[in-house]
Amino acid sequence: MPMHRLEVPMPNALPFAIGTFDTIGAMSRATFPHRHTFHEIVHVTGGRGHHVVDLSRFVLSPPNLCFLSPGQVHHWDAVTGLEGRVVLFTDEFLVDHPGDQSVLRALGQSSWLELPPSEAEVTARLIDEMDAEYRAGADGFASVLRSLLHILVVRAVRLAASPAALPCLVPAAPEGAQGAGSRPGLVAGDFVALLSAPDGCPHSVREGARQLGVSVSYLSEAVKMFTGRTPGELIRQARIREAQRLLLRTELSVRQIAERVGVGDPAYFCRFFRRETGTSPGDYRRGSGDIHHDHRLESIARPGSSA
Repeated sequence: MPMHRLEVPMPNALPFAIGTFDTIGAMSRATFPHRHTFHEIVHVTGGRGHHVVDLSRFVLSPPNLCFLSPGQVHHWDAVTGLEGRVVLFTDEFLVDHPGDQSVLRALGQSSWLELPPSEAEVTARLIDEMDAEYRAGADGFASVLRSLLHILVVRAVRLAASPAALPCLVPAAPEGAQGAGSRPGLVAGDFVALLSAPDGCPHSVREGARQLGVSVSYLSEAVKMFTGRTPGELIRQARIREAQRLLLRTELSVRQIAERVGVGDPAYFCRFFRRETGTSPGDYRRGSGDIHHDHRLESIARPGSSA
C-alpha cells in the first residue's frame, strides 16, 4: 500500500503545509487507498461523493472537517466538485502543544465532523487565518500557526463532544492525578501514538515499554490512568484494526496478514480475529464483517459490488 511522506516547499520549510486541493497537489484527492506518515486535516466546503477512511465510508455533506492520523488508510470515492483546504503537519510541529498528538489521534478515530452554521463560520475563519499566516511567512509565523492549529483542535474536540466519538480521549484521570502534560500523561500519549505508527504498532506491552524507555509496570499504570484501558487491550485493538484494513484494502493472504500484525501462526490468527470481531478473516474480507459508525456513514460495499 502506498506510503506518503510530507514534502514542503523551501526555503524556511516547516513540517507544515496548507493549501487548496489544487495547490497541495493531486495526492490530496487520490482515489486509491494510501496512508501518510503525517497528520492531515481536511476542510471540505464543496463537493459530492464519499471519503473512505479505514473501514468507513463517509458521505460528503459540506461543510465537513476530517482528521487523519499517521498510518490511517484513506481515499476519495466517486467525488465531484471537491472544494476546500488541506492542512498537513508532523508530530514535530506540535512542539508547543505536545498533548495535541494524542488528541489528534483520538479525533482520527471519529475522522469526520459535520459543521453546524456557527462552527462552520468559526472554522472557516481559523483556516483562512492559518492560510494567510503561512503564505505571508512574517516573523514568528510558525508560533502563530501552532497556536491557530491548537485552537482548531480544541474546537473540534468540543464539537465531537461525547467519549463514544473520541475513544482515546478518556484522559479523565482520577481526582488528584497528574495532568496530561505530566510524565505519565506524556508516556500514555506516546504509547497511543505508537499504536498508529506507519511502521506498525508494538506487538507486546514489553516491546512498547522498551521503545518508550519505561518499565512495563510504569507503562501499564500510565496508560490505564489516562485511557481507562490496559496497554494490552489497546494493542489488541490496534492489531485487529490493521488486520481489518489489510483484509479490505489489499490482496494479501491471511498468512501474510497474520505476519504483518505479528502473529506467526495463521491458525492462531484466525482464532484471535474471530474472538475479537465475531467473524473469520475470510468472511470479513467477503463483506460479512460489521462496519459501523454514526448515521452519516455507509457500510463499505462488498468487493465487486457497486458503491
